Amino acid sequence: MKQAYLVLDIGTGNVRSAVVTPSGEILSVERADIIYHRDTVFPDSIFFKPDELLDTLKALTRKALSQAGEVKLLAVTSTSQREGIVLIGKTGRALIGMPNIDHRGREWEDAFGDKGRVYALSGRYPTSLFSVFKLIGIREKRPELWQEAETFLSISDWALWALSGVAVYEHSQASETLLYDVAAGSWSPELCSRYGIAEGLLSPLRSSGEVVGEVKADVAADWGLGQHVKAVVGGGDTQMAIKSTRPHTGDVILVSGTTTPVVKLEGGFLTDDEQRTWTSRDIEPGRFVFEANAGVTGLNYQRLKEVFYPNESYDVIEKELSENLYDNCVGSLGSLIASEKSPVTTGGFVFHVPVTHELKRSSFVWASLVDIAFSIVENYKVLAECAGHRETYLWACGGGLQSATLRQLIADMTGKEVRVRSGFEQATVIGSALHCNDALELPSAAIPTDYLSAKPQTNKKEYYDGLYTNWAGVRSLFRKQGEVSL
Repeated sequence: MKQAYLVLDIGTGNVRSAVVTPSGEILSVERADIIYHRDTVFPDSIFFKPDELLDTLKALTRKALSQAGEVKLLAVTSTSQREGIVLIGKTGRALIGMPNIDHRGREWEDAFGDKGRVYALSGRYPTSLFSVFKLIGIREKRPELWQEAETFLSISDWALWALSGVAVYEHSQASETLLYDVAAGSWSPELCSRYGIAEGLLSPLRSSGEVVGEVKADVAADWGLGQHVKAVVGGGDTQMAIKSTRPHTGDVILVSGTTTPVVKLEGGFLTDDEQRTWTSRDIEPGRFVFEANAGVTGLNYQRLKEVFYPNESYDVIEKELSENLYDNCVGSLGSLIASEKSPVTTGGFVFHVPVTHELKRSSFVWASLVDIAFSIVENYKVLAECAGHRETYLWACGGGLQSATLRQLIADMTGKEVRVRSGFEQATVIGSALHCNDALELPSAAIPTDYLSAKPQTNKKEYYDGLYTNWAGVRSLFRKQGEVSL
């Protein structure tokens, strides 16, 4: 019987239950889409039903354990999308789940003044992406829920609460609330006062990796977990993925999932005078995550695969890219650049007409990869400008970087070696295994440390300069086009 950990990973688009050994062997991963609902009281709101999602997690876990074979679960941990929260009622029932893509607080973004002061304390420019604006939306337009609320938790902390009965808020997740002083590592009375949030609504802060108890006996029996399974505080999915690369302070890591955070690990709190970046607590004590985000990238690549390569593997895409590198198809698909004041809200592809025989399905994937690569590189430049970066390499992880072509593009454009560790496609699961080993004081030496490397080609500067000019021109074209009714 193998020893193993259960990892609950709740992303923006899907939820996963994974079983992984302390040596990093992934025994099984089961996934399902998250079911979202519209809240008609708000113009841009989406939510999930916590009980419904918990039932999905339970079903996935039972299936994952069945697929894993005979295992003895030592611990469970949870990781999730950042900025999302779950409201907990006074009767001990989860009331509503609001993901990071819920913008019910957008109409109050400009209601609280002095955004520079908020940035200085919270490490991020205040927008409706962050958790406090979800609370404000509930307070203003869902008073029946607000009056019933006792506390709120990040989505990963909610999952652990559901299993253990212990309500805590982990520091990397607290960083996303706009109620947390990132430099001090504590809830901020000033920010709570600014937004009118009673401090009594806040759950106690606990460090990632703490063992807060065991999974409740009735839940363990219902989920098929076995007895005496320890509950380990997790953290944000970006931070958990970062851990899988085993980086050092000063390293830059590209974490490509639905979006691509481009981060630099710092030993202290750091901000940008132009307020283009985020700074968060890492799940490692005393370390900070300095971030620019390229926005929706990996999801774009996944969607294009579903359209053009629905029944083929990523290897087929790579083969066709090598056979037909059609440079005259250029794309702009809504990625973000920290130095830009507003997002590009319309996108598409531009190519010569009449349509040439050279234009194939791989041409559109190529254009998408170029768009992703330049967006990552532009955000990397912002980080390097603010914090410097002397290392000759970048770490990368996440399913969005499965393309060797994309990794080579990034290496060529940055002039930095791009490294991916073994198992990088399942970065949050590997990171969680390392995380649980630390929590239980078990060795991680058996988890592979080998990596693949894409080294920059130094003779292609003129080529990439031309490619950049075309890409920037198409991006500008779609920005000027503005909103289009489709």
